[in-house]
Amino acid sequence: MAGTMGTGGGATRIAVLAGGVGAARFLRGLVAARPRAQITVIGNTADDLDVWGLHVSPDLDSVAYHLAGLADLERGWGLAGESWAALDAMARLGGPVWFQLGDRDLATHCWRTERLRRGLPLSTVTAELAGRLRLPVALVPMSDQRVTTRIVTRDGRDLHVQEYFVRERCEPAIARLHYAGIERARPAPGVIGAIEAADAVLLAPSNPLMSLGPILALVGVREAVRASGQVVAVTPIVAGAAIKGPAVAMLEAAGWEATAVGVAAGYQDCVNHFVLDDRDAALATRVAALGIQPWITDTLMVDGGAAQRLAEIACSAAGV
Repeated sequence: MAGTMGTGGGATRIAVLAGGVGAARFLRGLVAARPRAQITVIGNTADDLDVWGLHVSPDLDSVAYHLAGLADLERGWGLAGESWAALDAMARLGGPVWFQLGDRDLATHCWRTERLRRGLPLSTVTAELAGRLRLPVALVPMSDQRVTTRIVTRDGRDLHVQEYFVRERCEPAIARLHYAGIERARPAPGVIGAIEAADAVLLAPSNPLMSLGPILALVGVREAVRASGQVVAVTPIVAGAAIKGPAVAMLEAAGWEATAVGVAAGYQDCVNHFVLDDRDAALATRVAALGIQPWITDTLMVDGGAAQRLAEIACSAAGV
């Protein structure tokens, strides 16, 4: 039920590890399912990049735009009502246009970059953005230090994950991936505290290696999640295929089984519950054999109602 009381007698506290459009859609459902919960979203920043001299945070922006009601839901990314005059002008100048920035979207990146150049950390700038957009959650980047997911291809290239995903359209065969800068990075202020204080920790239906892997690889984060007690992961893999993006190719390159069971096994040390799609109901016994409680439902978020129903199942699994 919405408004469930947390263990401390106040509103339910939920921490969500999130990255990508799937997480953004899930979070809209979660806010609808638990409108009075105190939700902290810990967003992936390992796909951040510089475009035209601007600091772009794709996953943070996807979450912010969706929760602010500004996202282009049909396209799945960026802002609704977008125009592309700046992109067209950049193309005429011969500049890079493989990562598309819309005219309205540019304002976010200009504003963020200017604040960062003043010396403010990304966590402060992101909190300001959340406040200005009146988000119903606290939005926290995973780290104030730069971490970058990089894809090493079988032909020897070492690509930024956005170069692989957008420019190369996921076509090169993957040899391995790694998180550049992870050794020196630390969780941003509020990350560990949000996990420790949460009545439940949810792992959104995001790519487990590209989106959630960098967050869990930060020093202390996986341990905090493991110690939190009630942890629910939602599968991003349905019937052996990714709902969106290159998750299957990445899982295979990492030596994971490219199924929902493979994802559950990757989270085995820190997850109590795992939400499977009903198309994979036959895999429930294998998930249970990992010591993880399986939950079965329709995980395809075709609209807001479906996202809310999926969030309801995840919250029920966590007992919140």
